[in-house]
Amino acid sequence: MSDIHRVLVIDDSAVARRALTDILSKDDGLEVVGTAPDAMIGLRKIQELSPDVITLDIEMPGMDGLTFLEKLMKSTPLPVVMVSAYTEAGSEKALRSLELGAVDVVEKPRYEVRQGLTTVSELIIEKVKAASQARVDTPATRFFREDTLRPVSVSQEQRSKIEASSDQRLIAIGASTGGPQALLRILRTLPREMPPILVVQHITPSFTQSFSKSLDASCQMKVEVAVDGIKPIDGHIYVAPGDCHMLLARENSDYRIRLSDHDRVNRHRPSVDELFRSVADHARQNATGVLLTGMGRDGAAGMAQMRQNGAWTIAQDEASSVVFGMPSVAIEMGAAARVMSLDHIPGELVNYFTTNSGVNQRGTRKESV
Repeated sequence: MSDIHRVLVIDDSAVARRALTDILSKDDGLEVVGTAPDAMIGLRKIQELSPDVITLDIEMPGMDGLTFLEKLMKSTPLPVVMVSAYTEAGSEKALRSLELGAVDVVEKPRYEVRQGLTTVSELIIEKVKAASQARVDTPATRFFREDTLRPVSVSQEQRSKIEASSDQRLIAIGASTGGPQALLRILRTLPREMPPILVVQHITPSFTQSFSKSLDASCQMKVEVAVDGIKPIDGHIYVAPGDCHMLLARENSDYRIRLSDHDRVNRHRPSVDELFRSVADHARQNATGVLLTGMGRDGAAGMAQMRQNGAWTIAQDEASSVVFGMPSVAIEMGAAARVMSLDHIPGELVNYFTTNSGVNQRGTRKESV
C-alpha cells in the first residue's frame, strides 16, 4: 500500500481549487490527482482517478455539496473533508455534513480566499491526512448504528445513586477526527443526573458554538460552551471554546473552569492533554477520563497522568474509531483502564456512577464487540 494519499479537490472557486492544490501538494504524503469545479465533473473524476480522499465545497451551483455528499455516501463511500464558508448558516451546514458522513470540516473565508486558506495550511493538511486514514462507514453500518442510538435505561433508584455520589466527581472527554459524531452517540444517551462533563473536541473554532447548540438540542444534559471562571455543575456538559485551552482549577473546595490562550500543545488549542493534566492535578481519583477517535497523540500523556493519580480511564477501541490514533497511543502507554466499543461507553459510565464500585485500576481489559 502506498504511503502517498491521492486527493481530489472539488470546489466551484478556481482560486480555492488552486490554493488547496498548492497547500496539499507541499506535503510529501499527499498528491492532488485532480480538481473539479462542480459535483457532476467531480463524480466523473472520482470514477476516473479513484482518489483516497476528497475535499468538497459545501456551496456550489447546480448540485450543492451536501446533496452530492449524501449521494456519494450511499453509492461509493469515501473519506471527505468539507470546505465551508465562515457564516452561521455555513456552520449549520458543516455540522450537517458530519451527520451525512464527512470526516471533517475546513473553514473557507468568504473574502481573500487564497490568503485565508494559506493561513491555516497546516490545519488543512492535518485534516486531509487524517481523513485519508479514516474508516468510512457503509450506508448499512450507519443505518444500524443510528437504530441503536437510544438513551441508556436508568431506573429511579439508579438516578438517585448518581445524584448522591460525591459532588467532586466529574468526567473529562477528548476527541478529534470523527469526534463530533462519537460525542453525539455518547452524550445524547446519558441521563441528565450525570456529573459535569468537560469536553475538548478538535474542531474549527467558528463551528464550536453551532456544535454546542446541536449537542444541546439532542442531549438530556445541558450543553454549553465553557466560560472562564464558571463552576461546573451536575447535569451540564461544557465544550471548550474555539482556540482556547480549557483547564480545571480549584477555588477553595470548588472546581472552576479556566480558559487560556497559551501556546498550542500537540499542535492543538484546545488540547486534550491540557484538560486531562489539569483534571489529574485537581480531581485525581474523583475524575473519569474518556479518549475517543482522532489522529495523533493528544490526550494520551494526560490520560496516563489521570490514571496514575487514581482516575478511572476509558479509551475507544479500534473497531469503532474513525481514526485509531489518540486512543491507540493511550493504550500503548497503559493509560486506559478499559478499552471498549463506542456504543458500550455510555452504559459503562452510568454503571460506574450507579454502582460506585469502579474498575480495578491496575488492569487494562479489552472489550469484545
